[in-house]
Amino acid sequence: MSEPLPREIRCVLIPSGGVRLLLPNAAVAEVITLTGVEPIADAPQWLVGRIAWRGWRIPLVKFDHVAPLPEDGGAQAPRVAVLKGVTNHPDLPYVAVLTHGFPRLTTLNAELLLPTHDGHELPFGVRARVLVRDDTAVIPDLEALEETLVGMLAEA
Repeated sequence: MSEPLPREIRCVLIPSGGVRLLLPNAAVAEVITLTGVEPIADAPQWLVGRIAWRGWRIPLVKFDHVAPLPEDGGAQAPRVAVLKGVTNHPDLPYVAVLTHGFPRLTTLNAELLLPTHDGHELPFGVRARVLVRDDTAVIPDLEALEETLVGMLAEA
């Protein structure tokens, strides 16, 4: 017999570009200050480059293509949220996301999470747009992102 699903889940809202990413708290390995970025030749705009973290060279992505950061929104030092890989690919155990500000912890249940998809095609890397209490957020499509990164980084 399987265990019942939890009624509530601890999540984190991560500001990236002009959007907030909604992820389970368990998906975040660490939040660090951004230091040296190694550029990747011919990378798409959303792929900033690679960063060194705990012996790994991990890809650093941003979500400015979903919603750009407002011109007055970049005052804080950029940080990086290191996310645990979801596809269990041996060459990509982590993905880093550029953040602007601090991630915010929240506890959610089904009643507090409302889809807001308007029928238009979602941008690359976005699985869903949602309303969390009074905040809009996007649920990133980490599987598609990782699959694309594995293909790109194998060529680089």
